[in-house]
Amino acid sequence: MAVSLRHMSARLVNLVIDAARPRVLADFWAALLGWHVAVEEPGEVDVRAPGTDGWDLDLVFVPVPEPKEGKNRIHLDLASKTRAHQAELVARALELGGRRVDLGQGAVPWAVLADPEGNEFCVLEPRERYADTGAVASILVDAHAPEVLADFWARITGWPVQDRKGGVLVGLRAPSGRGPWLEFLRNDDVKRVKNRVHLDVAPPAGAGHAAAVAEVVAAGAAPVDPGGPAVPWRVLTDPEGNEFCVLTPR
Repeated sequence: MAVSLRHMSARLVNLVIDAARPRVLADFWAALLGWHVAVEEPGEVDVRAPGTDGWDLDLVFVPVPEPKEGKNRIHLDLASKTRAHQAELVARALELGGRRVDLGQGAVPWAVLADPEGNEFCVLEPRERYADTGAVASILVDAHAPEVLADFWARITGWPVQDRKGGVLVGLRAPSGRGPWLEFLRNDDVKRVKNRVHLDVAPPAGAGHAAAVAEVVAAGAAPVDPGGPAVPWRVLTDPEGNEFCVLTPR
């Protein structure tokens, strides 16, 4: 049965990327996006956008021992203002240690690249849709059923669905109308391993963490046994098995 989450008002707080060398990867992305390293601790390195960008999540790099396997199911699309700007972003990424990758995309107007640890991302050609997003146009999620997955994430984050393209692409946008899109793109690839990129959400300060987790589960998420030391956050999966964390209220 559908459960309303209107009282939870959880918000997206982090995009988390597993890394063999978190500081190296953080430096790459900070330099590429024009952002800065804001936090460096043994368990994470955080990259933060300037307030003028519109991106209000932290880009968090955490150390993991496992190597990357296969294509990521979540990746970033970067925005460009002109064709020259797109070329500049591609050149900057290559100079910083990125590389071009062939995923079978063929002749397309965007550039498909990977960061120094192989995480795929795209540098898009200028598009009106992303003219006001800031450096990152979209957080793109592969989905077997984009409509279903987008509706789930809209419910738990409060980001409304702003665009539906025939069951192929569904886009959410923050209520503020600023920052990147969160988009779900039809893809039939089978998820085989833990995602190397995931989202964190958090309920507002003063909310009950356990109650917030229960509401997210009622909306269609599944709890995950972390199999490690006790942590204050809860790990869940969305309806297609993508891991995400519900952090403590903040």
